[in-house]
Amino acid sequence: MPPRHKTQEQRQETRKAIIDAARVMFIERGVNAVTMREIAKKVGYSPTALYLHFADKDAILQAICDTDFLILATGMQAILREPDLIKRLNLLAYGYSQFALSHPNHYRLMFMTPRVCDPEASSLQKENHEQDAYAQLKLVVKEAFDAGCFRPELSDAELIAQTLWAGIHGVCSLQIALANDAWVNWRDIEQRLQLMQESLLRGLLKQNH
Repeated sequence: MPPRHKTQEQRQETRKAIIDAARVMFIERGVNAVTMREIAKKVGYSPTALYLHFADKDAILQAICDTDFLILATGMQAILREPDLIKRLNLLAYGYSQFALSHPNHYRLMFMTPRVCDPEASSLQKENHEQDAYAQLKLVVKEAFDAGCFRPELSDAELIAQTLWAGIHGVCSLQIALANDAWVNWRDIEQRLQLMQESLLRGLLKQNH
């Protein structure tokens, strides 16, 4: 059995080690195939010690989701202070893509697997702009919508937000899942992201924007 952790900092370090190990195992094998005993073995703990930090596997999974979604939202906070609306939209798309490419294991579990976490059990608050990256995107799109930035026939701000999200997600998910497959002569990822971003906004914005 590992030594008893007496400080809050040590407990947080242990929780992070468990979360990081479980995230990789869930992605590689699927959530249902992984047991608490296997997670404990991965981090060098006894199952009993693991239960001192998490009640069960669902609690670990929820902690992973809350941790990762908060990292994403926190990383986008500074972008919300950009005064130029169109630049803010571009920065949000870029920030989202950089999170995906810098944290591929986080991204796989968040956005490339069937929904595995219970939103009702989350410690995060939906529509809280400090904790919810989708709320951040909707906020900026709604501000641009109210300012008349989009083509007049586009009347649903949330549809615009979801379309922007879907386009960037497509490029990121292909990069994460298939970048090493030789059957596609992939162009540079930054070029693909830039072209997708420019194409989306060109199709959505009024010509004078």
